[in-house]
Amino acid sequence: MSPLRLREKSTALIIIRARYPVVAKNESTCIIGAMIILSIGMPRAGSGWFYNLTNDLVLASGAQDARQIRKRFRLQNILTEVNCNIGAFTLRRTLAVWAPSLLGNTFVIKAHAGPTPIVLNLIRRGAILPTYIYRDPRDAMLSAMENGQRARQQGRENAFSSLTDFETALEFMRSYVAISTAWLECPQSLSVRYESLLSDYDAQASKLAHFLQLDPQQPAYAQVIERYRPEVASSDQKGLHFSHGKIGRFRHKMSPEQQATLSQAFGPYLQRLGYED
Repeated sequence: MSPLRLREKSTALIIIRARYPVVAKNESTCIIGAMIILSIGMPRAGSGWFYNLTNDLVLASGAQDARQIRKRFRLQNILTEVNCNIGAFTLRRTLAVWAPSLLGNTFVIKAHAGPTPIVLNLIRRGAILPTYIYRDPRDAMLSAMENGQRARQQGRENAFSSLTDFETALEFMRSYVAISTAWLECPQSLSVRYESLLSDYDAQASKLAHFLQLDPQQPAYAQVIERYRPEVASSDQKGLHFSHGKIGRFRHKMSPEQQATLSQAFGPYLQRLGYED
């Protein structure tokens, strides 16, 4: 065993022994090997929708609910919000979440952050299985601005309430385009285009199921896929974060000058992924 792997294992075991002095034998019947399924997404790109689709497919296979893992292993400060968002992939956060997996638990967590060396290391070892959903950043930026405006009007703060002008929102989205590029370059990750999930849902949901080594034709998984079909999933369902979900709205909501600025800012990314200028 390499020194790096030994140090990581030792650190993880210290965490386990300190937090969970009595460890029960794992009783999981999950058909997916014990691991963390990481559901990453560009903000306002259907990441809540995709997380819940992924989570329910994995639950149907016999895995554990991350919300119960969070409670059982006292990870409320690590996995936050309704969809168990890990936030940044710091060493402390990553090892704390890895500990339940070392005990044989398989579960799905959500993230928006970019990869770090420790996460990429665990991905290469098969301890973490990542998926990534992305969207035309121009539509994602518009959605973020509108979401922030609604939050301000309601007198509350959220991740987008500080996006009070075009320039601030542009810098915000620049950072997530960089994160998107990093995840799209991860060879072990399943990348899903939000627009394709809307327009070709059956194919994309089946691709996800196969990536998880599940048969989408089996009734248990077919029921989950049907539940999250775009025309069926409710915008009021907790954790889905549906709003408009329309493709190309920025062309009607942003000025020609703003659109030109975005084309210049995101040009290589848009071209690489086949988005029209």
